[in-house]
Amino acid sequence: VFEGASGEVIEDALARAWIAHQADVSDADSKPEEKLEQIKAWLATQGFEGERIFSQDYTGEARKACLRLWLKGLGIATEGLSEEEMEKISKEKALSPPIYGKTTLYDGRTGKPFDQPVTVGYVYMMKLIHLVEDKVHARSTGPYTLITQQPLGGKAQFGGQRFGEMEVWALEAYGAAHTLQELLTIKSDDIAGRAKAYEAITKGEDVHPPGLPESFNVLVHELQSLGLAVELFTEEQS
Repeated sequence: VFEGASGEVIEDALARAWIAHQADVSDADSKPEEKLEQIKAWLATQGFEGERIFSQDYTGEARKACLRLWLKGLGIATEGLSEEEMEKISKEKALSPPIYGKTTLYDGRTGKPFDQPVTVGYVYMMKLIHLVEDKVHARSTGPYTLITQQPLGGKAQFGGQRFGEMEVWALEAYGAAHTLQELLTIKSDDIAGRAKAYEAITKGEDVHPPGLPESFNVLVHELQSLGLAVELFTEEQS
């Protein structure tokens, strides 16, 4: 309702709502136009000009009228007081005018009112149903992507756990080089290495050192597609 509106416009709208409530226009059968005329008639009995208060051309009029009527209802004389003086009185008495949309709340433990008025209204909540039994997931081997040969992602695809850039930094910070090498090779896209590692584990043998990940071959082929003659040599070949 108030999207993009200024503070004064919002306070005027809250003031008009409060004035309408005070006018006690409860005839359900009457049309909105008739109700508005009844409210204006009530304002006239209080010494206010309803046309100005409910006009969009007079910003702040509804706010001032609301402050005066509210303080008058509390038994505080407002004759000759400016808007700033009326606000000062409400602050000194720790009261919240209707233009702020706040109300006094009480501490349930002590029964005493809180020091400051609190904004009260309706809150709409969306309940998201997340259960651990739907989230828990584990895998040893499983499906891999065709191009990079890395494990798929997500429980639905029976994928692996993503080990991203920041996770790599974390292991680098701890100096866990061997763990990091495993994660980036035999636990990911080192095709020959992961097959040998799986076989060694099932047979109870030592796991062989990892080889080249398939993502490196993808990088080499991409560079070759750009016209760069990239070749790989082992230490013995060089």
